[in-house]
Amino acid sequence: MATLSLSHVRKVYEGGMVAVEDFNLEIADREFIVLVGPSGCGKSTTLRMIAGLEDISAGTIAIDGRVVNQVPPKDRDIAMVFQSYALYPHMTVYENMAFALSLRKIPRAEIERKVLEAARTLELSAQLDKLPRNLSGGQRQRVALGRAIVRQPKCFLFDEPLSNLDAKLRVEMRAEIKRLHIALQTTTVYVTHDQEEAITLGDRVVVMKDGVVQQCAPALEMYRRPVNRFVAGFLGNPPMNFLTGRLVVGGGGGHGRGADGAEERLWFDEGSGLLPVPPWAEAALRPRIGEPIVLGVRPEALAARGHARFPTSDADALEVRVELVQPLGDRMDVQLATRAHPRVIAQMDADAGLAVGDLLPIQLDPARLHFFEAGGEGRVLVSAPSGGARGV
Repeated sequence: MATLSLSHVRKVYEGGMVAVEDFNLEIADREFIVLVGPSGCGKSTTLRMIAGLEDISAGTIAIDGRVVNQVPPKDRDIAMVFQSYALYPHMTVYENMAFALSLRKIPRAEIERKVLEAARTLELSAQLDKLPRNLSGGQRQRVALGRAIVRQPKCFLFDEPLSNLDAKLRVEMRAEIKRLHIALQTTTVYVTHDQEEAITLGDRVVVMKDGVVQQCAPALEMYRRPVNRFVAGFLGNPPMNFLTGRLVVGGGGGHGRGADGAEERLWFDEGSGLLPVPPWAEAALRPRIGEPIVLGVRPEALAARGHARFPTSDADALEVRVELVQPLGDRMDVQLATRAHPRVIAQMDADAGLAVGDLLPIQLDPARLHFFEAGGEGRVLVSAPSGGARGV
């Protein structure tokens, strides 16, 4: 078990390509950190720098307070699990798991104890005499995990370990890795491009884009309170909808005050209809009257009138056309279109009874809205005080 510290870490490849820029992160003892982002964002490069497989261009990496910039990988006391299982095909499961310990001249009895204990934890006891070619993909990944576990390292590093598995096995192995972390309580850094894996596994999630950390927070906090449009759109499946419009008052512009001097109601003009700005957002948004702005709403915060699971009013509605319906058991993903936005995804109850071509009012949950800048990085202006969570 160990703490891990990355301070102003930077990686620049030959030719000047910046892979990681000013990465700062303090990882607590026994914490499970997930690095997530699209391909090329720098997450795997960061992991490889922690492991010592990539030199850093600037900054420091410390494990348990010891700077390891110049320490070779074998002396960092970390164990890494890769996307490829990297098992020795001519060795049995037992021999694969015991190999690293044998190289360290660990006594045979101690090796056997550690391998058998790891095999029991991973439900591999009946597979110890088999060769890798006789195992399923999930079993091979368990062997790769077992090979890391027996070393009892200070840190586990996972580089997209489930990418080669089918969807069902990924879900099963995700739960297996979570259970292992709870049981072993080893500091873990996990890299994935799958936002569902990130949300499911991480104590904290680090979202990266173009080598830069966009946000680091507990997964649920990040889901509810993203700092910009990139994070908001990256986490969540289906992703958040973004509606571009402008802020108006009294239903049609002005400076925000009526004839009596009182502040008029603030509205979001979506381009084909008006939505009232919730009271909790008005103070933050009034300085932007007349400006372009982006409204973010997640698919689960949209509902057909009469089927909403949240308090609504007729004002919290947009007229839409149903373009596509995708049944998913007890719910369905529905692609909608307004006159201004041709693609809006809603996640609704299966009994909403919608069909392609239907014209209907769609209602938005006013307690689960986000407002973003229209330009630049799409910085969040204001999100629901509850973080967009019902019952919180």
